[in-house]
Amino acid sequence: MSRDTELLNAIQTYFDALYACDLSLFDHIFHPACSLFDADEGAITVDPIADYRQVIARRESPASRSQDREDEIILIDWLSPAAATVKVRLRIHANIFIDHLCFVKGIDGWRIVAKVWHLESVRASS
Repeated sequence: MSRDTELLNAIQTYFDALYACDLSLFDHIFHPACSLFDADEGAITVDPIADYRQVIARRESPASRSQDREDEIILIDWLSPAAATVKVRLRIHANIFIDHLCFVKGIDGWRIVAKVWHLESVRASS
């Protein structure tokens, strides 16, 4: 399997994990030392992956609402054969997020080691 295909599969796992709120997929794609960063409120906040996992565990999944999938890869920037930064856009309920995901390939395959996210917009309810 090519490097590109393996990374694309890992990105799809990320999308699937968040769409279904599937903790098995979540644990597979996120490195246990991963942290999440954002500055949407004007100050930089950092959340450890364990906190984000709890959010996902409590969230009603978009899949359970039969929400149409809206996820796309905007950019892949290869840092090396074993490291890439990926920019994606995805919808979770009314929220449209832009995420920058830092992927590193180790013995367990591609894993997200850091996530910087931004709430791009909120859609009105249909």
